[in-house]
Amino acid sequence: MNQEIKNCQNCKSDFTIESDDFAFYEKMKVPAPTFCWQCRMVRRMTWRNERTLYKRTCDATSKDIISMFAPGQHVVYERDYWWSDNWDQNASGRDYDFNKPFFQQFHELLQRAPLPNVANSNVINSDYSNHNADAKNCYLVYACYKNEDLAYCAGTVDCKSSLDLYKVLNLTHCYEDVLCGGMNHVFFSYDSDDSVNSAFLHACKNMIDSLGCINLRNKSHAIFNQIYSKEEYVKERAKYDFGSYKGLSDFKKKFSEFIQQHPRRHGFIYKSVNAIGDNILNSKNVYMGFDLFGGVEDSKYIVHGADVLRDTYDAYGAGGNLSNAYEVVDTGVDATRNLFSVFTHSCQNTYYTYACQNSRDLFGCIGLRSKEYCIFNKQYAKEEYEALVPKIIEHMNAMPYIDGKGRVYKYGEFFPVELSPFSYNETIAQEYYPKVEAEVLEAGYRWRAPDTKQYKVTLQPQDLPDHIKDVSDDIVNQVIGCEHGGGCNHQCMTAFKIIPSELQFYKANNLALPRLCFNCRHYARLAQRTPFMLWDRTCSKCAKPIKTSYSPDRPEIIYCEQCYQQEVA
Repeated sequence: MNQEIKNCQNCKSDFTIESDDFAFYEKMKVPAPTFCWQCRMVRRMTWRNERTLYKRTCDATSKDIISMFAPGQHVVYERDYWWSDNWDQNASGRDYDFNKPFFQQFHELLQRAPLPNVANSNVINSDYSNHNADAKNCYLVYACYKNEDLAYCAGTVDCKSSLDLYKVLNLTHCYEDVLCGGMNHVFFSYDSDDSVNSAFLHACKNMIDSLGCINLRNKSHAIFNQIYSKEEYVKERAKYDFGSYKGLSDFKKKFSEFIQQHPRRHGFIYKSVNAIGDNILNSKNVYMGFDLFGGVEDSKYIVHGADVLRDTYDAYGAGGNLSNAYEVVDTGVDATRNLFSVFTHSCQNTYYTYACQNSRDLFGCIGLRSKEYCIFNKQYAKEEYEALVPKIIEHMNAMPYIDGKGRVYKYGEFFPVELSPFSYNETIAQEYYPKVEAEVLEAGYRWRAPDTKQYKVTLQPQDLPDHIKDVSDDIVNQVIGCEHGGGCNHQCMTAFKIIPSELQFYKANNLALPRLCFNCRHYARLAQRTPFMLWDRTCSKCAKPIKTSYSPDRPEIIYCEQCYQQEVA
């Protein structure tokens, strides 16, 4: 089938479905999408809450727990109890009702099927975290894997003894780094790799004892791209004291002005073939891929994928040996043919699932483990299941769900945003596609007002000592006001505390205390990266057409890969 231009029923913009897209949809036995790929991504993201946690009670044990589900909503079990055999998973099962739309029935099941309080596995002393695996001594850490002794991080892999990181790999004793890998004792750096004892690196590699550099390779004792002798470097480096908040702030401004004078590559695509997107490593035949950390092949519209992901369209947080999947969030781990799934792992042949594990042949199920041939959490014989599923699909098309804004959801659409267990501003959609409350409500979605704060600020940010050497150990007992004071759109906590290990880190590394809460610091790191979008531009040097995640109205100097390599390598 030739390409087709369709009009998105959400944003009303035109989008193109290519001939190979139709081949994929035919293989998956789904209709072509009615939302454009960006609207599809936002819709999926509204079903993933990573960073908003609440105190509530386990509905099975009455134990106090930390949960990603707000109190008073949904049936929530402590995760260890949820994984046990002490309760009947099929007790919430229901017959399919051909008098109601499928999604309405799914939403009703979502209110009664027990859910795990958080999405963690194999975590030790890391209660205040979510969507983590193999974590030890982690505090306010989210969507991370194989980490130890971290705080205030998101998207980290194989990291230790660090604070305030975002989307990094194999970092130790690091602070405020974004999209970096293989670093030791490196602070305030972006898109840099394999460096030690440095700070404020931007697009650098293999640096030692350097400060405030951009686009350098295999250098040492460099400051603002100028190479010094070891003795000169020590003398020059001593001029910059990051233990002082004012000194650190002044340097940040100076470095920002410096890097604007240097070119940026159009995107980072490393050891990949036929790949279009940004921040792609070791992948092949990928279109509109972002933050792919290896092993992604023959896939489109993928964000945050790794460890073998094949023949998949429309995914966020997928991999671990996943193939033939469509419209999924946090899905994979030795899995195949998962369609329309959220937080679903090690499953085969599933459709419209939420929080299901180690199962196969499920349709419209929530919170099932090691089950097969279930519909709406009710058990069927294999023959009954296979006879009923086609009838349900036919019914979904004959009686579609229509949301509050008139968007039509037939078979082949992902879950409606308005049925998500989370409000828009609780989810990662707010992080990558931020909206104010009025915009969210106008779109027909939910907005959650901040809970009433139970703490009292004991120290305002402007009253903090300028220098870390003047900070007393009593600071860990203070409630510090966030500089934003809730006036931003960054899920501001309005106040924060300094934990003992954090204070020790700042003092050991001569770093000034932060003035923003951990959520506002996270949003500041997000602001450093480019969006999950590509624009057509021309190389600033050779005028060659390029696709880049730097929009045309941005001030950066953007080079194509060839020109960038000629100047930087």
